[in-house]
Amino acid sequence: MNREMLKKNFENHGFLTSFFDSKEEAAAYLEGQIQNETVGIGGSMTVKEMGLYELLAGKNQVHWHWIEPGRETLDKAAQATVYLCSANGVAETGELVNIDGNGNRVAMTLFGPRKVYFVVGRNKICPDLASAMERAKQVAAPKNSLRFDSRIPCRASGGEKCFDCSSPERMCRVTVILERACSMIEAEVVFIDEELGY
Repeated sequence: MNREMLKKNFENHGFLTSFFDSKEEAAAYLEGQIQNETVGIGGSMTVKEMGLYELLAGKNQVHWHWIEPGRETLDKAAQATVYLCSANGVAETGELVNIDGNGNRVAMTLFGPRKVYFVVGRNKICPDLASAMERAKQVAAPKNSLRFDSRIPCRASGGEKCFDCSSPERMCRVTVILERACSMIEAEVVFIDEELGY
């Protein structure tokens, strides 16, 4: 992970950046930063692997549909002052790529909360925007399909490839590229020098 390059390029694009050697260090940092807030969490294996829900729930009101499934939880998360998610692809050139099914996660990275934290492991980092988009589509989305009991082709392939299907159960319906941090949200990319999530 080229920290100098990532810091320069992402900060030039309006993002704050922080860097950690381990998920434990990053989690401790976030615990210190996020207190007495309403926190929403998007679908994220990275967040799960870091234990952030459990860590933050003691000092915040946290809404995560992976803990309490349903539209009501999504609506509460949409009112959060702080939002946590990851990214499906991260370009060294300073862009973030996310693919979503319901749109709740990507919507919260565009407008709404006061602050968004993108927690990303080194495995998400790609040389440029084209490769970050390819990673999001051909690596993250198919692997994510394995979590669900669905009949979509990428799940049937063992999460090995996207078939760009038209299934009613299709999970990748919305792709958002953040070329710059949105002007109404303070966005911080928390880089972790470990492999995390998809």
